[in-house]
Amino acid sequence: LWPWLLASSGLSALVQLVTLPFFPDSPSYLLIQKGNEEACRKAIRKLWGEGDHQAEIDDIMKEKAAMASTKTLRVLEVIKEQSLRWQLYILMTVMTTLQLCGINAIYFYSFEVFHTAKFEEYLIPYVSLGVGLCECLSSILCSTLIDRFGRKVLLWGGYTLMCSVLALLTMTLSLQHQFFWMHYFSVILIFLFVIFYGIGP
Repeated sequence: LWPWLLASSGLSALVQLVTLPFFPDSPSYLLIQKGNEEACRKAIRKLWGEGDHQAEIDDIMKEKAAMASTKTLRVLEVIKEQSLRWQLYILMTVMTTLQLCGINAIYFYSFEVFHTAKFEEYLIPYVSLGVGLCECLSSILCSTLIDRFGRKVLLWGGYTLMCSVLALLTMTLSLQHQFFWMHYFSVILIFLFVIFYGIGP
């Protein structure tokens, strides 16, 4: 079953490969990059139907004018640019914490935790699949929460809750040989960690 499950991701890629030639190019790409206004109008009509779309074309033209007046910076120029310094620091911090937050360790060691929790061998892959499903569902939930609370709140809240869960997980793994129910608590914490990861970072 697992080879078929892994191969199923190729099905969506195949559908995209077959249907992509029938989709129109992006109107902004056609107008800004290619400079083809007629093809842009045709793509807009194909996407949004017949009608007067001059307002959308004017918006794209304004974007083109703004891009023409903006200088493209190289990597070293971005690093040296004072006005971009804080944005660069924030971006580096977010990307670094995303890599070091512990999600890879959770995925790597979750099998061992499920095994010590006395799950049947044939059930462990399905429990692992449930962990992945939790991340998928929490990411979908995040897209609705981000408009309501903002990115900053979700980042701070997600990382705070993830740190708390990791501290508890360290404690439960240390005590798992003393209390039989600690195994199951560790499993719950793994699911919670993945949910908070999907909602936050």
